[in-house]
Amino acid sequence: MSFGVKIFSGRATKDLADKIANHYGVSLGNVIVTDFSDGEFQPSFEETVRGQDVFIVQSTMPPSDNLFELLLLIDAARRASARKIIAVMPYFGFARQDRKDKPRVAIGAKLVANMLMAAGVDRIITMDLHADQIQGFFEVPVDHLFASTLFFDEMKKVDTGNLIMAAPDAGGTKRANSYAKKLDVGLAICHKS
Repeated sequence: MSFGVKIFSGRATKDLADKIANHYGVSLGNVIVTDFSDGEFQPSFEETVRGQDVFIVQSTMPPSDNLFELLLLIDAARRASARKIIAVMPYFGFARQDRKDKPRVAIGAKLVANMLMAAGVDRIITMDLHADQIQGFFEVPVDHLFASTLFFDEMKKVDTGNLIMAAPDAGGTKRANSYAKKLDVGLAICHKS
């Protein structure tokens, strides 16, 4: 059996998925989502994925239906005998809940990681996670990409000599510092209180 690549999308990120597929030189795979009168929905692949490397592009921003749609698509691909299932999550929902910052709270990012792995994902590709430690919540490979590098040239164009990189809190200091070094500008750190 020959292995191939198929790219599919959930409803939340269809335009981006279409651009990714076009850039890769394939058509976006056919997925339909049936909506039921009680609010439930059921996505289904309308073509074979058996033995294929399946990329599912879906951001998981609110509402939580976007996350659940991704989980259902992963489960459907696994049940349809996909060779590999790669979730491409441009926005990783619940990433701000990456630690226990007070008693009696959930660690939402870890719960999302557990659900994705339980659904059958083989790899995660995501961008600009709230904290690098989220990668450690997974038992599958995570490719953590940074979108901000796309804006370096634009930021250099608008720099009139008084540009400064600011971190909104202590958690963003490391990233802001690396950007400040790259742009050769000053660094400001905000203290929330």
